Amino acid sequence: MRLLLAGAVALLATSVPATSALAAAADLVIWGGPIYTGVTPAKVEAVVVRAGRIAYVGSRHEAETQVGEKTQVIDLAGAALFPGFTDSHAHLDGIGERELTLSLEGARSAAEAAGRVKAYLAEHRPTGVVWGRGWIETGWPEGRFLDRKDIDPISGDQPVLLGRADGHAVVANTAALKAAGIDEHTAAPEGGAILKDADGRLTGMLVDNAMRLVAPLRKAPTEADRRVRFEAAFKVETRYGWTGAHSMSVNWNDVLLLEKMDAEGQAPLRVYNAVEADQADPLFAHGPRQTPDGRITTRDIKLYEDGALGSRGALLFAPYADAPATSGLMRTPPEVMRAAMTKAKAAGIQVSVHAIGDKGNANVLDLYAEQGVKGLRWRIEHAQILRPADIPRFAQLGVIASMQPSHAIGDFHFAPARLGEARLKGAYAWKSLLDAGAVVVGGSDAPVERGNPLIEFYAAVVRKDLKGASAPDWHPEERLSREEALKLFTSSSAYARFAEKELGTIEVGKRADLSGFSVDLMTAPEEQIPQGHAVLTMVDGQVVYRNQ
Repeated sequence: MRLLLAGAVALLATSVPATSALAAAADLVIWGGPIYTGVTPAKVEAVVVRAGRIAYVGSRHEAETQVGEKTQVIDLAGAALFPGFTDSHAHLDGIGERELTLSLEGARSAAEAAGRVKAYLAEHRPTGVVWGRGWIETGWPEGRFLDRKDIDPISGDQPVLLGRADGHAVVANTAALKAAGIDEHTAAPEGGAILKDADGRLTGMLVDNAMRLVAPLRKAPTEADRRVRFEAAFKVETRYGWTGAHSMSVNWNDVLLLEKMDAEGQAPLRVYNAVEADQADPLFAHGPRQTPDGRITTRDIKLYEDGALGSRGALLFAPYADAPATSGLMRTPPEVMRAAMTKAKAAGIQVSVHAIGDKGNANVLDLYAEQGVKGLRWRIEHAQILRPADIPRFAQLGVIASMQPSHAIGDFHFAPARLGEARLKGAYAWKSLLDAGAVVVGGSDAPVERGNPLIEFYAAVVRKDLKGASAPDWHPEERLSREEALKLFTSSSAYARFAEKELGTIEVGKRADLSGFSVDLMTAPEEQIPQGHAVLTMVDGQVVYRNQ
């Protein structure tokens, strides 16, 4: 029997009539709250599970006839059940790392971020390079990026590297810059930037490909380290109610480790891997791979066209409104992208390309058009800023838009300044893409964002920040209906990983991947959606998280 997470608890015992036909007895029955199927009928009273698959969907009365002496029964006690929610863009290793290292998430100023570093150094007294992540300068009173001068007074000769929340920039203190041999004369690598102040002195901020200059300072994690990270990530994801994740930018050694963990019964989450393109030779040589139980699948590669909007690395047609000297960065030359795409197509491997800026997205669509990708389900990850004229091209080319709704409510506080009002028309354009016939899937980009499915659902249907703030130029017409938002994380996510016959809806014969939440996403007042929590996470009919 597959081992469950420590957070999982015994199923609730309920007294119900036993069936006389023991051969037809269910392994598991769920009832006691609204159950949304994602198909017709949209709402039912009960679900029956046998051998990890859905065996019946319908009335409680009929489900009661299938309960035997050994049947486990879950009473939702008013909570709502849905097809298993899948995070269609997450970084599992980063989620685990966030749980285990210095976190700057939620720091309200550069001073507070520096204070957290100081406290961490005092408490842990680490040796070697100190790594932290999660800061974002939006709303900071300093009105700027984190700077090495914020960290130097508290770190001395100890190298410190602090990643911005988006994962596309890092601040290095003076000790780290010296250890990496970086000074005012160091040339930035192609697709990267080394930021300097008005006097030409290093700020410590390294953007996109320039982060590689300090990467060798960090000790490579051992397999044991990586295993602990994945265990932490699994615990977080299942606690939030995710039954699966499309894990992006995966190291090949982590593919092997995940497969090993699954064989040991230690993979409670359904994982679909997108491997870093420069490590994908085994996929190109042998094609897609999957563990025997289908829990770990590797069929995708990840490429990067540009950087992130917040750190001004997203590639734009026109300069940034708040930084006219730059239009962003192209991280990967087109000839490199083209070569990887050609190999992937020949091997039956899916391609996912990170593109955020309008020029970055247009460039990727052009490359996809060259390849002729109709029917291949190739993806653009983020598809964040689009020229209105490029929106119809997604459907025309058969390209999936893999988007993260929470980016819109987070970026709301700085995107207008970065882009100017005119470019907001094609920003975070979920509804326009759907109306144009494109497949849109939803994810979180955790650890860039918190990774809570209820926040993602809220962002998709409300398009306001968590305090209820928005603005007319934030295009409220791009909000989705609740039915449309549900598909983003269920049936469309299944389609995006070639698993629509197995996952994504509550139908007889499909795998019993199910997510239960304390709030009814389809009827609750908007402001209550992000206040809820997961009560049940089930994968292959096994409870991997339960909150009673």
